[in-house]
Amino acid sequence: MATRSIHDWLAEYGVSHQHPTNKLIHWICVPTIYCCVVALLWSIPSPLPDALPRGWAAMLTALLVALFYVRLSVSLMVGMALFTSLCLLLCDVLDRTAPWPLWSIAVALFVAAWIGQFYGHKVEGRKPSFLDDLQFLMIGPAWLMSFLYKRYGIGL
Repeated sequence: MATRSIHDWLAEYGVSHQHPTNKLIHWICVPTIYCCVVALLWSIPSPLPDALPRGWAAMLTALLVALFYVRLSVSLMVGMALFTSLCLLLCDVLDRTAPWPLWSIAVALFVAAWIGQFYGHKVEGRKPSFLDDLQFLMIGPAWLMSFLYKRYGIGL
């Protein structure tokens, strides 16, 4: 089977994301879910507290995620790395300053965002793409990033 290009992935993802309400929901919920996953990973305690920094699992996963994106598009990987860095920075700030544990904030927002996502797909009348292929969980954020790239004239 031939490897799908980033354009193939984005086009296939876009098929089930045509309705304006679903698109708007995705602009809110996809980045929220992505940041919540980063926050949940950030919250994993270090097995070696003196050797690994707080957020070690989130940072390690960020490197693995970058490998996923770089095989599809170097420029897209850069954008996603910048967004991931913002998520990591937000996690650090919230972990130090929020009145509740970071993991609890992430769980609440994660659940709310997924409810939004499924509502958007109910409006769309199509099932979420990830139900066919789990890799679409990584394509959703890239799909949004591709719109920003197009708006600012950045090639994939």
